[in-house]
Amino acid sequence: MPMNPEAQSQSKPRHGRGMPGGPRKGFTAREAVVVTTRRLSPSMVRVTFRCEELQGVELAFTDHYIKLLFVPDGADYQWPFKPGEIRESKPREMWPITRTYTIRSFDQLTGLMDVDFVLHGDEGLAGAWAAKAREGDVIGFGGPGGAWKPQPHYDRFVLAGDESAAPAIAAAVEALPAEAPASIFIEVEDAAHRFEMPREVTWIYREGATAGTELARAVRNHGVPSGRTSWFVHGVAEMVKDVRRFLFAENGVDRKDASISGYWRLGMTESQWQSSKREFVAEMEAQEAAAVQGRG
Repeated sequence: MPMNPEAQSQSKPRHGRGMPGGPRKGFTAREAVVVTTRRLSPSMVRVTFRCEELQGVELAFTDHYIKLLFVPDGADYQWPFKPGEIRESKPREMWPITRTYTIRSFDQLTGLMDVDFVLHGDEGLAGAWAAKAREGDVIGFGGPGGAWKPQPHYDRFVLAGDESAAPAIAAAVEALPAEAPASIFIEVEDAAHRFEMPREVTWIYREGATAGTELARAVRNHGVPSGRTSWFVHGVAEMVKDVRRFLFAENGVDRKDASISGYWRLGMTESQWQSSKREFVAEMEAQEAAAVQGRG
């Protein structure tokens, strides 16, 4: 994927997760039409899309995502297009740019889906597009994909993340039985940037601190509950690295009990993060293994 002006600041989360090199071969694109938009906080806007192709489709997970397709500046095509044909006929820098976003909610009867975007002023690609989106705007996307939902055999749940993970956390909370104990931590810049959530949340405020540091501290202070606990922790990669060490290396939490990964990384564009993520994860796992050996 071509470079773009979306270098991460040291404190701002990015919601989208890019696909390096543009959409992959065999990528099937659908069409989404903007129905309405609603500002949730100073830094988040919800866009409601209609996708007729998804009417009647059941989405079974709470972390379902779509890959929005943005036409790069200077391209000689516009939506609708077939990503595979663009890959075969255009230079790499003209391939569609993808940004991955969690579906906050979906109505299979109407094909309406809500997607929440983190805003960064005029910076970035998807957030800037969402801030200006109007009824009738059309965009292509791939998906939906997804892999996780809360399982009923757990005694309790811990869900933690920044703005980028909040839609999946909210969807998971709505899928929990009303009586299921759940500890929910969401990091935002300050109190003015809170948004509606379906259950009581412990809000963690950065207030200028490096993204993820306060959230990781909160999860550590919360500790590992007794009984079998399901963990859902997503957001900035540095926070994820710290929490993984806390769970797996320091407390012996079974990896099968945790859905935990980085959606973005400090100081990187999305394409840089995606292209380096495998190496980052391998190094992180090696450090966790060494920490376990050292404790043994």
